[in-house]
Formats: sequence, structure tokens, C-alpha cells
Amino acid sequence: MVLKKKKEIQVDAFVLECQELETLQSFADAEDQNLASLLLHCVQLSDGIHQIYCIKQIVTLLKKMDRNSACSPMIKCCLDIVGVMYFSLGAKNPLKKVLASSLNGLPEHITTEAVHSFVRCLKEELKTTDLSLYRKVMDNLASCMENFSLGKASINNLFKEVLQFLQKSLVEIQEENRKLSGNSIAETRLMHDLLMAIKVSMMLLQKVQENFQGSLWKKPSSLVWQSMCGLVKSFTNFLMDGGLLPTVQTTSGLAVILFTKTMFEPVEKLPCLVSDLLLHSVKCASVPEWFVSSCGNLCTEELSDSVLLFLCHGALAMLEWKNGSMGENGEKLLLDIALVLLSLASQLKESNMAVSLSRILAIWTNSALDVLESSSQNLKCSLNGNSNTTGKLLEYVYTHWEHPLDAVRHQAKLIFKNILRIHQATLKGSVVKSDPFLSMLTESLLSLEWHVKGKYASLGCLVECVGVENILTVDRTIPAQILDVMSDQTLAPYASDLLETMFINHKSHLISAFQKTIWINHWHDTWVSPLLLILCEGNPDQTTYVIDYYLPKLLKCSPGSLSYMIKILQASADANIGSCNTRGALGALMACLRTARAHGHLQFRDIMRDGLLSTGYVKHGLVHQHNQVRIDALGLLCETHRSTEILTMEEMQLIQFFITYNLNSQSPAVRQQICSLLKKLFCRIQESSQVLYKLEQSKTKQELIKESAKWDHFATLQQYKDFISSICDKLFEALFPGSSHPTRFSSLTILGSIAEIFSAPEGQTQAVFQLAQEIDSTRVQTLIQCFASTFEEVKVLAFELLMKLHDMLDLQDSENLHLLFQAAMDLSISTKPYDCVTASYLLNFLIHHKGLLNVCLKYQQVAHTFQINEDMSASTMEKNTLAVIKYLLANLEREIFQAEKSLLQAAASFPMYGRVHCITGALQQLPLNNLTLMTEWRQMVAKLILMSYRLSSVVSPIVQSSSPEGLIPMDTDSETAGRLQMILHEIQPRDTNDYFTEAKILKEHHRVDFEKLTDNKPVENVCPEIRGKERQICDVTAQMVLVCCWRSMKEISLLLGMLCKLLPLRTVSESSDGLITVEQVKDIGDYFKHHLLQSRHRGAFELAYTGFVMLTEILSRCTSESLRTLPQQWLYNVLEEIKTCDPSSKLCATRRSAGIPFYIQALLSSEPKKSKTSLLKMTMNELISLAVPVNESPNIIPQVHSLNILRALFRDTRFGENIIPYIADGIQAAILGFTSPVWAVRNSSTLLFSTLITRIFGVKRGKDENSKKNRMTGREFFSRFPALYPFLLQQLEVAARTMDSETGELKLHPSLFLLLLILGKLYPSPMDGTYSALSMAPFVPFIMRHFSSTVLSPTSHLPKFPVSSLLSSLLCSPQFHTCKGKDIITMINSYHF
Repeated sequence: MVLKKKKEIQVDAFVLECQELETLQSFADAEDQNLASLLLHCVQLSDGIHQIYCIKQIVTLLKKMDRNSACSPMIKCCLDIVGVMYFSLGAKNPLKKVLASSLNGLPEHITTEAVHSFVRCLKEELKTTDLSLYRKVMDNLASCMENFSLGKASINNLFKEVLQFLQKSLVEIQEENRKLSGNSIAETRLMHDLLMAIKVSMMLLQKVQENFQGSLWKKPSSLVWQSMCGLVKSFTNFLMDGGLLPTVQTTSGLAVILFTKTMFEPVEKLPCLVSDLLLHSVKCASVPEWFVSSCGNLCTEELSDSVLLFLCHGALAMLEWKNGSMGENGEKLLLDIALVLLSLASQLKESNMAVSLSRILAIWTNSALDVLESSSQNLKCSLNGNSNTTGKLLEYVYTHWEHPLDAVRHQAKLIFKNILRIHQATLKGSVVKSDPFLSMLTESLLSLEWHVKGKYASLGCLVECVGVENILTVDRTIPAQILDVMSDQTLAPYASDLLETMFINHKSHLISAFQKTIWINHWHDTWVSPLLLILCEGNPDQTTYVIDYYLPKLLKCSPGSLSYMIKILQASADANIGSCNTRGALGALMACLRTARAHGHLQFRDIMRDGLLSTGYVKHGLVHQHNQVRIDALGLLCETHRSTEILTMEEMQLIQFFITYNLNSQSPAVRQQICSLLKKLFCRIQESSQVLYKLEQSKTKQELIKESAKWDHFATLQQYKDFISSICDKLFEALFPGSSHPTRFSSLTILGSIAEIFSAPEGQTQAVFQLAQEIDSTRVQTLIQCFASTFEEVKVLAFELLMKLHDMLDLQDSENLHLLFQAAMDLSISTKPYDCVTASYLLNFLIHHKGLLNVCLKYQQVAHTFQINEDMSASTMEKNTLAVIKYLLANLEREIFQAEKSLLQAAASFPMYGRVHCITGALQQLPLNNLTLMTEWRQMVAKLILMSYRLSSVVSPIVQSSSPEGLIPMDTDSETAGRLQMILHEIQPRDTNDYFTEAKILKEHHRVDFEKLTDNKPVENVCPEIRGKERQICDVTAQMVLVCCWRSMKEISLLLGMLCKLLPLRTVSESSDGLITVEQVKDIGDYFKHHLLQSRHRGAFELAYTGFVMLTEILSRCTSESLRTLPQQWLYNVLEEIKTCDPSSKLCATRRSAGIPFYIQALLSSEPKKSKTSLLKMTMNELISLAVPVNESPNIIPQVHSLNILRALFRDTRFGENIIPYIADGIQAAILGFTSPVWAVRNSSTLLFSTLITRIFGVKRGKDENSKKNRMTGREFFSRFPALYPFLLQQLEVAARTMDSETGELKLHPSLFLLLLILGKLYPSPMDGTYSALSMAPFVPFIMRHFSSTVLSPTSHLPKFPVSSLLSSLLCSPQFHTCKGKDIITMINSYHF
């Protein structure tokens, strides 16, 4: 545990305007003693914290004022300024809250004057006409009503004006929102302003009740009544407007019910009115005229599902349910709300609506509990466990307890818990434990398989209701069964929570029933003994999860059980030391002690003193065959409950012993755990050393100091220093040339932790250790050599460590800098891809050293291009970065010039992607928003963009080819080289989608003289790296050329994307603070569009996609409308091009549509997450309409594209639950597409179907075909995707008819396998009722008809269809225990699978 430094509070100071300041100065006296002087001093302070202290003094002085002084002009002036101060401060400013709390305690005679001042200030606020300032006014109104007596009194005095302002602001904000359609950022801001206005309106009714006493305000001529009617009308419009955010709609629903409750008479009929609204049975003649004029839409129009949901929420939250205040009408309304909500459960499929519904259902159960406290017997009968309402609620729980959304699962648990409480409340004093409903529920839950996650939470609720003894009576092995389930990490948290509930309940029961000596043994036998057996003999995953999730909870419940566990494990530790697959008793003992120490039950001194564990056992554990035993032994030494616990010498020696043998661990997970535990140890050393330093400082102030105690502290600190120094020695020794990757990773990670933890922060004079003191030139060289590793994570770790130490390093020797710089330049054009990464890290390291600029200037080839000198007022890093990029760019331009002549020579001698990679790496290290040399950087950015386009034009013919992998011939003789040039020449004009209609034949062209490519004449303006190689003729393979091209495209994309993401935008050409112009951004967008839509090589368009995502994210947040709307325009254009796609189109319809899905993914992912996702909805509707064409068309390319794009969108996790409502349509498109006669459509449909199966049922991680981990109940599946029920049934019937051909010919419908595959993943649940409308029984007859086919028989040579497992699952259901079901079972038994 590491203590975090407290975050400093920042308070913005208040600044007074000149005119008011002059007024205040006129009242201040010369001696600075009166109130005006103190207030003047306060407003002149620049620190908000100091102003807070000053405000408290001012209020104290105000409280001392007598009645005569209260009316003086000075007091009035000061109170006016205090009012101005309050209304000027932001809502979250701590100064505002201090001011409000201080003014609450003013005397009555001062309060009167203060209210007058605040009323004047508030009146000025309400005169605001600027729409952008409305939010500030509403924040002030909300603050006034939040525990602030002066503010509430001010609003009371201006109640009419406040209502009128709120009404005006709601209308104007809604109108402005319509004008800004498409501007997602501005729309979101206005939505939040609208939400705030609605909330303030509700606060006004709830917290300012004085204005609603009597009946004068209810007269139609009253301004208050007219304003409230206008507000209700606005709220109704917002509630009905589906284009607003759901939060605005649901809050509007609350406001409609609240205002109606306040205005409606007679109050007794209010529940009837709300019930009629929900059931759409309102008779306009029977409701007040004002309600019809304000809420007419609710009375006359068909209400959407979302509006009904929000009205239910409003009724539950705003009406009084306690104490039976609404009588029988309220009870009827409660049941009507349940009916409406449960009917909506099968209709609302959008994720946010599903979450809202689950939350509102949970609120309904709480309201039902409130009503049941004083309800009629009829309501109790309607809500007991056997009632229809409770049955439907349970069905909702069973359907949603494994919902993909955490929030829905959590609410399902709360609903189930409240159902049990509701049932208990309906019982007439009967014994709960023997209740038939609870007994049936217990039996049903226990009959479920343990892979059902919802079972655990529900059983936990049931245990709290009926007690664990009733559960264990059914089966005493339940604890062991739950522990067996914990080998699955996805189930381990649920299982541990259930076990915790059970053993806590069991302990309470046993304590009340037996004496301690009796009950503890029984408790140990039930809960501890199965645990110890698993720890010793369980599989690695199971023991790990049991230790992580279960053991800490068990020890927390019964710390005394630790001694029992240790005693048993010690007895068998020698005989059962474990193996590479099992922990044995020794490993179990290590795990128990580690957990106990980490949670504060033990200290290491106690362990060694009491003989719980010998040093030999610990050493054995530190080098155990089992990885996790080694980790547990290390954790025992490193993890403590207190972060300041002092290390003992035994711990230090054991840590050194561990490091000697464990740096080369081959498991990445083990390496991560080792480094994490050692980091905790170093934090503990640092924290405890600071405690020791403070103790020493405090002891020097004492009169008498025991010399021995003083030297003990110094000795401990010296031991710390020696210990860390020895650790560093071992780690640097492990970094020898040729050391393995695991050793380097572990050593560098641990060294990085030491450098980070033992740095000397500001204000800390004492440091127990400094890594820089251990660094010499040899060790610096060792770290630099780590850059040569082929693993990038090693390069990253070495670079980060050098950066932490670079202030202490001395690399000013120009010769060393020159050699390192030259090595980086050589590596940047290496044909080995990882060498350019090494070059980038080496350059980034050198950029931080002052001498690099002089090294760059020594290269005469580019010296004339530099306009940089050491006298410039820029940082060393900025000047060095600019110099390095200029040098790289100058060389790269010459290499591109050579590549334009011969791409083969470039691929073999100087692949250009390395230079671009180094440029990108150098720019990433620089704070691009805080540059000094703006002119130079603008020129540089323009050159980089042009260079990127030029390089792209050289390599794009390869990656845009229909067959880039096999494009380049493998030989280098003149004949094949001529063929190469002919192919390159022919790519661009011939590369279209015409292979759908005709074969592509390459024409013979004249041969190209290969000697021209390898001309020995010197070339002007050639960089030094090329000149040495120009006479070499290298064997160029197709792979070399392809790697050169696609990596160049990758680096270009990353560079352009990074430029757009990091560089400040220059929207005005004369602007001095921007580096990239709007025109350049648009050109980059066009570049990405061109290459994503035309590249064929996956590596090229995948990485172009990465850069394009950076660009679209920036565009969506731009203030410039022309840039912000670009993604939307591009999306519309590409969808239109797909719809009209023909064989001559350049869009690639092979290779799974190549980069088109990536292009659309990037455009859609740029849409703000909290927006209405209108682009996603529009795109999905368009694609699904193309994927399932109504009329057969000879052009199937749009269908192929749409299927491929849908597959990519369903796989993209960034769209989250927003994509779920379209899964049913996607399944239908895939199954129907599988029947197409065109292979391309069938192929794309198969890929889409596979993606959807994974999205619905999860990734299959086991080989057991009968396992139900990746399956779900039929009711859950069809409840989530109701449209698939009739579709699958219809398709299965069509497939059955195809098989029953009159000709007797054996036929299989193309989509049969897909249908059976889906149905085979569904199984009936014991919780299913016979009344379910989504029963799987109708599927059985059609499945049975397929058994007559010899194609599906077990002896067939075709793959076995999942019919057997499907039927065995279906027939386990109670629905088939009928006569007809038995006949079917008899028929199935005649077959052998």
C-alpha cells in the first residue's frame, strides 16, 4: 500500500469591476478597520484560498453589526458587492460555497438588508438575453435553492420573474438546438443547458413551497399559473421529442408528473389520470382544460415506448407511495405501471433504454414495498409469489440476469431481492422457511447448472431470506461444487460472493445454536477443509482464483481460522511439496501466509518468531517448480498491510536470493507479477525510510537520546542503501550482451521502478538511495546496447530508464555523439524493419543532449538548410529535433528521387520507411503545442506533408494492386526486370473490379533495358548512404519490395495522422499559433480516403486506418464547421458509391472489401460517444437494406460490400451496445445471403454469421461441444432478439419442405446448417414456464423431419449437424412432458448418435 500525495485545491479568485471598486474605496477608512476596508482587501487578493479566509472575517464582522449600523450606506454597499460576488462565481467554485454557508447565520436585521441586495443582483441576472449566459443564470438559481437561506428568500421575492425566465430559456434553447442540427458538440452543450433548466424548474416547485399555498395562483389570469402551464407544455414537447438525449426526456417525464401533481385537482383522481395516460384511455372531456391544452399530445397521440417508460419513471419518483396516501387508486396505478413496464421489456432493445427499464423496474419494487406497509388485502394477493405480476417479474429476472450490460445484471439482482421482500411482506405471519413459493424457488435455482451467472446472485439473496441451513439441507456438497466452478475466471467473482454470503450466514446461525468449540469445527469442515484440499491438489487456475477471490473473504470473516489452516498444512508440508502442476501443502501454506500478511492478520516477524515458517521453506518456495508458488513466496516478503513496515535482514537476504534465480522467467504473466511485487517492496522501503528520517529529526530535539536507538535507525537506513545497491549490481550484470529477452525485460523494469521510486522530489532533502550514483559510462553503454534488442518493449524500457537519468549523464563528448548519430542514420535505412525502430529510440535519446546540434551541422550536405543556432531562444530539445528532422528529410527526399527511378534498388538498399519512422518518433517526443520556432516548424510541416504524398505515389501502385503479394518477379535478370516494369506500368489503368465480368489479361510491352536501372554513372544529389551501394546488384525478392512499400504506407499514415492529432490547427492563414492549415487537413483526409478505398494489401489499409482514426477524432471536435462536417460528408459519399457500385468501380469487392470497412469504421467511431449516434443508425439501416435486397439484382457488388462492412462493424467493440439492436437484422441478412447462387455473397454471409455468433454467445474457449458456457436459454435469446423467433421458424419450415421433395431426391436447404447451429446453442432452462410465448416447442417437428434424411444420418460422410445436442436440450424441458413429447422421445431413441 502506497500513500498518495494529496491533491492541492485550486480556487479561482473573484475580481471586482472598476466602478464597483471605486465605490467600495470611497467607504474604506484610512486605518483599514471597517467592513469596507476588509472587503476591499478581499477583492484585491489574487489567491482564492486567501479570499476564503477573508470572507469568513467579513461575515464575522457583519454578525457583530447592530440594528442602527445595518441601514448605513456602507453596509448596503458592502452587501451589494457580496451579492455581486456570489452571482459572479462559478457553481463549483469553493469560494461560492463558503460564502453561502457563512451568510446563512446572519442576524435578522442584517438578513433583511442582505435579501434586498441579493434580490437586486438576481433581478439583473434574470434580465440576461444572451443564450450563452443562460446556463450561468440557471446555475445561480440552483445554488440559491441549495441550503442557502438568502438565495431561497431572493427567489421567493422574484418567483414570477424566475418562472418567466425559465419558460423563456426553455423555448429559446430548444429553438437554437433545431438550428444547430448536425453540430454534435454545440448540440450536446445545449442539451445539458436544457437539462439544467428542467432540473431548476423542478427544484423551484420542491424547495420554494410558500408560493403554492392558497388558491390565488391557480386562477387562469395568474402569471404564475400561465407560466406553469407554459412550462408543462414545454416539458411535454421535450418528452415527446425523440431527437433529444434520453436524459433530457426522462427528466422531462419527471417534470410533467411533478407539475401535474402540483396543479391537478382533485388530488384523489391524480392516480387515475396517470393510469389513463399510461393505458392510453384518457377522455379529454373528463380532464381539466389546462391539462388538455398543455399536455394534449399525451392524451391524443399514440405514445412511443420510450415516452411510456419515462412517464412510468415520473409516476414512481414523484408521487407519494408511502403510508397508502393514494388509496385504492394508487394501488391500481402501481399494478398498471408494472403491466406497462413488463410489456416494454420485450420491445425496448437499445442499450440505454434497457438500462433505464431495469432501473425503473427496481424503483417499482421499492415503491411496492412502501405501499405494502399499509395496503389492502387485494394488493397483497396481487403481489405474492404465486401472482401473475410476480411471475412476470421473475421471468424478467431470468431473462436479464446474464444480460451483456453490467447495469442491467445489477438491477436484475435488486429486483429479485425485492421480489423476495415483497413476498415476505404479503405473508400473514407464516414461517418463511417453510413457504411453498420459497421452497420451489430454492429447488429451481439449485437445479440450474453452475455456469449460469445469475444463479449466484439469486442464491445469495435467497440465503439471506431463508438461511443457509435450508440450502445445505438439500445438498451438503454445495460449497465444494461452487469451489470447483472457480477454475473459470469469469465465474470466480460470482462464486466467491455467494460463498461469502453463505459462510457468514452459516457462522451467525451456528453461533446462535451451538457453543464455540462445537460450531467452529463444524464451520471448518464445511468451508475450510474443501479450500485446503483445492489449494494442495487443485489445478493452477482454480487455486489462483480461489486464493484471489475466496481466501481473503474467509480470513476476514474468521481470522482465527488461519491457525487451523497453518496447523494442517505444516503437518504435510515436508511430504507434499508439490510439483510443476500442483502447489502441494508447501504452496498452500505460502498462499495462506501471503494473504494473511497482506490483509494485516500477520507480520513477518511473527511468522519467523512463532516458527510458522522456516527460512528453508521460504527459499524452497522462492525456487519452486510451480510458478505461482514462487510468486506467493515473493508476495509473502513484499506485500504488507502497512506501507511503512520496516524490512528485516532476513527479508532482504531472501529477496536477493529470489532475484538470483528468477529474472529469466519465461512466462510474461509471471514476469509482470514479479516486477509489480518488487515495486511494492521498493515503495515500502521508501515510505519506511522517510519515517526513520523523521524519527531521527524528532529525537535530536529531545534532551536525552539513547545512543543505541539512534544508531539502530542509521544502521537500518544503511542496510536499505546497501540492499538496493546490491540489487542494482545484479540487474546490470544480467544485461550482458546476448542476454535473453525475459532477463532484459525483468532487469530493466525493476531498474525503472527503482529510478522512479527513489527519485528526489522537491522539498525532500533526505533520500535513502539514488540510482544515478550507481551509473557510470559502462552502464550507460549497456543501456544503449539494449536499443539493439529485437523486442520493442526492451527498447522502450531502456529509453525510459535513460530519460529518468539523462540529467546525470555526461554524453557531451562530440566523438561519442557523432558515432551514435551515424549509427542511427545507418540503422534508419536498414532492410531489417526492427533496425529503424532502434534508430528512432537512439535519435530520441540523443535529441536531449546539447551537443547534437553541432553534430548535425557538421554534415555539409545539408548545412546550408539549417537556420538554427545555439543563441536562439528555444529549448535544446526543440532545436535538436528540428535539426534531426531536417537532416532526415533532406536524405529522404534524395532517396525518394532514386526510388522513382528504381523501386527495386530502393527496396534492397535504402527502404524509405525507416526515415519516416524516425521523423514520427522525434515529433512524438516534442510538446507540439508549446513551440518557439513557429516559422521553421510551419515550413517543416508543409515539407513533411508534401514528402508523404510523394513517397506514397511511389509505393502505392504495389499496395493498390489486385495481387500485391505476388506482383514482383523473384529474379533480377533483364527479362524479368522488363516484365516488372511492364506490370508496374499496367497496374493503374487496369486495376478495377472487372474480374466479375471478364478475365484480366496482361498485354506484352516492350522490354526495358535493365542496365538503365543499374547505371554506374554517379547520380547528383545522392545521399552518402546510397553512394556506397550504387554499384551493388542485390537479389530483390517480391517480399522485400512488398515490405518496403506497405511499411512506407504505414509510416506515412501514422505520420499524417499524428500531425493532424498533435499539431495546433491554424484556421486563419494569418494566425501565428497554428502549424497546420485547414486546407492541409482536408488534403490529408482526401489522401486517406483514396488509399483506404483503393489499397489491396491488408497491412497498408489497416495502418492507413490507424492514421485516419486520428484525423476523424480531431475533425469531430473542430470548431470549424467545414472540418467538423467532413466525416459526415465522406460517409454519405461512400455509401452512395457503394449503392451505385458497378464492375468498373475502383472499390475493391474482393479481399473482404479491403479497406472500405475500415474507412467506414473510422468515420463512425469519430461520432461523439454521448451523442444520439445518428450516423451509426443511418449507416446500419442503409447497409442492412443493401445486405437483404428486396429485388434480385444482377449487380451483387453492393450486397457483398454491405455484408463485409456489417461484419467489421459488429466486430468493433467501440460501438458497444449501440450495435446490439441490429444483430437480429444481421442474422437474417447472413442466413438469406447464404442461399445466394453467387459465391462472393455466400462467402461474405458466412463470415458475417460467424462474427454474429461470437458477438451473441461469446468467444468459445473450450472444446466441449456439449458445454453450455457459450450458449443461452431459448427464452433469453428470443427475448433479446424477438424478430428472430418467427424468422428462424419460417426458415426451418422452408428447409424442411425442401427436404420433403416430391421427386424423392435428397436435398439440403443451403441455410439449414446455420439454422441448426443457432438452435443448437439454445437450451431450455428449468426456470422456463409453460406459458412462455417464446416456447421452443414449435421448432421440434421441423427438426424431426430432418432425421429422415440420409444426408444427416450418423453414417453419412458429411459433417455431423448439431441436431442431436439440439433435441436433447429441447426435450429436457418440462414443455415436452406430454403425450406428444413422449412419442417424439420414442422416435429419437430409435436413432443412435
